[in-house]
Amino acid sequence: MKATEVPAIDGAYLFEPTPYADERGFFCRTFDSDVVRSVGLDPHAFVQDSLSRSARGVLRGLHLRSGDGEAKLVRCSYGKIFDVVVDLRKDSPTYRNVASFELSGETQVTLYVPAGCAHGFQALTETADTAYRIDRPHDPDEDVTIAFDDPELAIPWPLPVTSMSQRDREAPSLAKALLHQES
Repeated sequence: MKATEVPAIDGAYLFEPTPYADERGFFCRTFDSDVVRSVGLDPHAFVQDSLSRSARGVLRGLHLRSGDGEAKLVRCSYGKIFDVVVDLRKDSPTYRNVASFELSGETQVTLYVPAGCAHGFQALTETADTAYRIDRPHDPDEDVTIAFDDPELAIPWPLPVTSMSQRDREAPSLAKALLHQES
């Protein structure tokens, strides 16, 4: 497994496993505490694992946590997703940068999303399972949602949206979400 910095988002990393393939399929390590530690992250900081299953065209996000934020490791364990990170840390050299990635069950690449960044994704296959490893217990009072189609962000979502939560459909613009987060 190797770690690669994401230039567009300060502190973000891609963790790329080394799959071992044979006639049965493949095997790969999707988390290695030594590799995580080698880039300055505490592997023991992650306290929750979650999994979502989405159908093609489903969009989840853009989500963010207020307060101390929330760092997460995101991996598409089955299928394929278009994954997006928006840096909303005011003191970051990549503040307001947007980076997108295609994550898939074929590669098992894991994306590290630093606390203070918004995150969302769209399922590109009929079934897409997305695994999250999160560094704080969930507190719904800290949930912040930003409109996926905010013109300021201009995210090029690859498919028409087939479904999303009511919360995501009613999400405020980036400007409104940031204003609310400051108050």
